[in-house]
Amino acid sequence: MALIRKRDIEEVRARTNIADIVSDHVTLKSAGVGSLKGLCPFHDERTPSFHVRPHLGHFHCFGCGESGDVYSFVQKIDHVTFSEAVERLAERINYQLTYEDGAQAPDYSRRARLLLANRAAEQFFQAQLLTEDATPAHAFLGGRSFDAEAASHFGVGYAPNTWDALTTHLREQGFTMQELKDAGLVSTNDRGSSYDRFRGRVIWPIRDTSGQTLGFGARKLFDEDKGPKYLNTPETPVYHKQQVLYGLDLAKKTIAREHEVVVVEGYTDVMAAHLAGVTSAVATCGTAFGVDHIKLIRRIMDDESGSGRVVFTFDPDEAGQKAALRAFQEEKRFTAQTFVAQPPAGLDPCDLRLAQGNQAVVDLIAAAQPMYEFVIRQHLSHHDLDTVEGRVAALRQAAPVVAGIRDRAVQPEYVRLLAKWLGMDLQMVDRAVQQARRGSTASSHGPQTMPPRAMTPRRAPMPAGGRFDAPEPEGFEPPPEDAFEPPREHAAPDFGLPQVRLADLPNDHLTRLERDTLIAILQYPTALPGTLLDELLAVHMNDASLATVRDGILASRTQLTEPGWIGRIADEVPQSFRGLVSELAMMPLPAGPDEERVYAYVRDIARTLIERDLLRTKASLVGALSRTDPVQQAERFRELQQEIAQLEVQKRRLRGE
Repeated sequence: MALIRKRDIEEVRARTNIADIVSDHVTLKSAGVGSLKGLCPFHDERTPSFHVRPHLGHFHCFGCGESGDVYSFVQKIDHVTFSEAVERLAERINYQLTYEDGAQAPDYSRRARLLLANRAAEQFFQAQLLTEDATPAHAFLGGRSFDAEAASHFGVGYAPNTWDALTTHLREQGFTMQELKDAGLVSTNDRGSSYDRFRGRVIWPIRDTSGQTLGFGARKLFDEDKGPKYLNTPETPVYHKQQVLYGLDLAKKTIAREHEVVVVEGYTDVMAAHLAGVTSAVATCGTAFGVDHIKLIRRIMDDESGSGRVVFTFDPDEAGQKAALRAFQEEKRFTAQTFVAQPPAGLDPCDLRLAQGNQAVVDLIAAAQPMYEFVIRQHLSHHDLDTVEGRVAALRQAAPVVAGIRDRAVQPEYVRLLAKWLGMDLQMVDRAVQQARRGSTASSHGPQTMPPRAMTPRRAPMPAGGRFDAPEPEGFEPPPEDAFEPPREHAAPDFGLPQVRLADLPNDHLTRLERDTLIAILQYPTALPGTLLDELLAVHMNDASLATVRDGILASRTQLTEPGWIGRIADEVPQSFRGLVSELAMMPLPAGPDEERVYAYVRDIARTLIERDLLRTKASLVGALSRTDPVQQAERFRELQQEIAQLEVQKRRLRGE
């Protein structure tokens, strides 16, 4: 493959705002001067440790250690090569790349070609919806009160009821049969014959958060179609059903702004919800709601505060109830509060809008009941509460659910509600909940935050004798499971040697001064006049790790105003120090909210470290002077005096005296 010219790589990097690229995947909020933060897209976390500094074009996660520039981010998030990342970003800003052999862009990478094929297929389907042959699709959409404007907004199309209309169209546009198969647009039968996967169906494009079409969902229209009612794109290099949500490209702004997401069950439900005003609605694509979906939503929602709202809508039939309980298994992965909305009379949101209007959909979501209440009532519905045996069995099943409620202020109210629903004594129900809380199965619906009791027994407070192996005192209650944040994994990329991290540095005053000065000049190198920066880079660093980073800065001195400067420093230092460079570049500055105060801080701390080095040098010279005979070593004595005098001049100039 031809190499992209270096000047183009630098130009695309300079023209691309890394925050815009990251924001397609993560909701970012201010984290101080020049810094943004959000939930890391590369590992699961409950509190944000992922930082972006747009003016540096750099990101770093203090949790998992991932870091780099905008190209690194695209490579990691989309699993593409460096060249593919450059091509994708160039296409985004409409920049024409050139290559070392002088040719224009060669054939796109495999992933890019598949995305282009999907985009071409989407345009084909949309064009077909405007033809007379699409009358069955018009009837389907019109029967659900979706007009042409709605179809256009959601990109809805129509697949002709022929064997190879799409294949012929895309082959004429230069796509190979293998590319069409790899994109999941063409299928092959047992005899080796190829045919369009989607035929005689209404088509919905399934897009990622940046708006790229990854695959399609299709609903059959003709009785002679023996395929499933809904047919989706199979797993492809670009489409993974467990990692996409239909409608998220349209809903992400509302989700980020209002910290609410509504999870419905189908494509038409998403359309109905959005048209009714519930623009935070999304749907899974032919699979159950799972862990990867939760990670995707949390990065967009930014539910760190716990005030967010996740609403699930499930059909009241048996399949819907099972889907609700499956979703409840992962409920604890959310920081936001979870709710369940059940449409009346077995209507899904699309049917509800059709029967009762837009406001009925809005009211349905507003009246959603807490998921804990929904699950408890589901458990109770499976028992005969008119018998003692039924009530006891229901209590045993429901108590762990109440015990697992994350908000301890809410839990006592659910104890009272459970006692009321069961018609049992409040103290008996409370004892059952407390027992469930203390047991190794304190929660019946998710991964445990604390280790199992058998592996890590709880200890009583230290008795007077100083022993830690005393039994638990009567009535001793452990702290709630969510009182402690699990320790973060500080795992940097494995380069074969242990990574040097900020946490490894000594905590003495001088090391902190050296650290904070490097943080300042890494982030705002242009805040220092050239001569002052030269003086700073010449100082003696007491800490060897920080001295290594300083040497990396010095080696990149001529490129400090160019995009990707942090990456160049990381390339200069030994591999085990790259994480330290990234951490320093992302640490917050103790400065005010405006650039003027930031620049003043950078200059002040730089002068402080330089003056500290001048003092060290002067002390050494004064010591040497005291050991020099002014008569027998007169010339050396005068040289030392002159050097001390020059240091004083340098110090006064530094202070502006």
